[in-house]
Amino acid sequence: MDYSQFFLLAVLTSYFENSWARSCVVDSFAVKEDFDLKRYGGKWYALAKKDPEGLFLQDNISAEYTIEEDGSMTTSSKGRVKLFGFWVVCADMAAQYTVPDPAIPAKMYMTYQGLASYLSSGGDNYWVIDTDYDNYAFTYACRTLKDDGTCEDGYAIIFSRNPHGFPPSVQRIVREEVCMAGQFQPVLQSGMYMRKKNLNKL
Repeated sequence: MDYSQFFLLAVLTSYFENSWARSCVVDSFAVKEDFDLKRYGGKWYALAKKDPEGLFLQDNISAEYTIEEDGSMTTSSKGRVKLFGFWVVCADMAAQYTVPDPAIPAKMYMTYQGLASYLSSGGDNYWVIDTDYDNYAFTYACRTLKDDGTCEDGYAIIFSRNPHGFPPSVQRIVREEVCMAGQFQPVLQSGMYMRKKNLNKL
């Protein structure tokens, strides 16, 4: 592990040890403080994900976030999706984001559209759990809450500015803290395969 990777891991470890509640009640999850939408904009690559129920992008996932003149954010996402259990096709999605509570800008609502007839449209929460804007971002959404406030159907994506990623240990920290231990899967990026032993640890 080189110095830059070690420094990133140390920062993330310190952040999560001090900032995350151990409760799995969704409302107890902390999000990025003083979230800066402009710094968040640009290209991100998915390195790992926990899927929700139903159809979801499979691999080679990337998202280009654009900050509009009025301060709102839109995105164009690409990836591959498997239909009918065997047919893999390239997919393009578009989304717009709103901030229900200006006091918590990291908690957004995403309205998305599939740019093909076989893709769905709808809306989800979009929370930026943490980001340093230059290297990593962790996003989370819960589609359905249980009566006890924990999530019944949710998903999370770990993004990197670099498609070649960062240490798997960073991903392990996150999946433990959002109460999704053992549910993350690595995301193939442009022919890059993660080693099987890392897959089994996520």
